[in-house]
Amino acid sequence: DGGGRLRVPVVFLTNAGNCLRSAKARELSQALGLQVILSHSPLQLFSQFHQRCMLVAGQGPVEENAHNLGFKHVVTIEALRKAYPLLDMVDLSRRPKELPPPTTGFPTIEGVILFGEPVRWETSLQLITDVLLSNGSPGAELQDVPYPHLPILACNMDLLWMAEAKTPRFGHGTFLLCLESIYKKVTGRELKYEALIGKPSPVTYRYAQFLIQQQAEKQGWKAPIRRLYAVGDNPMSDVYGANLYNSYLKSAQQNQVQAGVKGSPQAASPQAEVYLDLRNGCNNSVESCESILVCTGVYRRSGDVPKKTEAHTMETVFHGHRDFCFDPSLVEASYIVQDVDDAVQLAFKKENWS
Repeated sequence: DGGGRLRVPVVFLTNAGNCLRSAKARELSQALGLQVILSHSPLQLFSQFHQRCMLVAGQGPVEENAHNLGFKHVVTIEALRKAYPLLDMVDLSRRPKELPPPTTGFPTIEGVILFGEPVRWETSLQLITDVLLSNGSPGAELQDVPYPHLPILACNMDLLWMAEAKTPRFGHGTFLLCLESIYKKVTGRELKYEALIGKPSPVTYRYAQFLIQQQAEKQGWKAPIRRLYAVGDNPMSDVYGANLYNSYLKSAQQNQVQAGVKGSPQAASPQAEVYLDLRNGCNNSVESCESILVCTGVYRRSGDVPKKTEAHTMETVFHGHRDFCFDPSLVEASYIVQDVDDAVQLAFKKENWS
């Protein structure tokens, strides 16, 4: 409006997580005035883990992020490395020069949170694997490998992301792929996730819907929100996630939410599905989620997504996470426009807003 306030409820979904939500919110609020959902934001709903001792991996203020989300007992990769210096052996310059004394009093780790890609991948991969194989006591001698292993909460599944370079860069999805491959090679078993959070997880889109409906109430909207418009530049996370959530909404309308999530490509672990109702705090007025793909980031019109023919779509390389089965129709955007401004104008036109 004339005062610079948003007339329509908007949230900003980003798979970034290596920063404080408040810092990201300030950054975007100064530019756009948006409410921000980082990849890890929905973890505040996973209260059954908040009292456990959790190993946190990533970069930036991961310990502070975990505490802000409600986790009371947190151990960082660096703290674990210092407690058990003989575990991190790839970098010769970081190996201890003398045999360190035995570690005592270090807490048993009860779960793992993967916030985002770390800086020293070899260190995080080694220590996380050690924790999983030792059931949270990496200093102990290896006995039988426990399975199921400790619960893992992972945020941000993007295999690639677009920065200043001409081609996409490795994202946290690439790190997860490495961890899964190592665990499978060492144990012969699949790495399992308690939950996968961030785009394209329906848990994240449901959380976004919840916040949008909260905004609408505060703005005095009388009519219920029927449609969501999801704008993004990445077919494998933005479009896939919006279409997957749209599939979930369609199933919900038929009062088959549980069957719908399991019948569609893998939305989240069974343990995470319960959070799709956000503790019953999200009403069911929304009927659809329309995906709008813009050409100003990962996607270029001549690139990732072929024309809407089955033969061409099947040739698309699936960059999504292992646990999200590839359905070619889910990477086909409802609309393709040049940029965000065009996407907003399209949504306004569809809703007959002036």
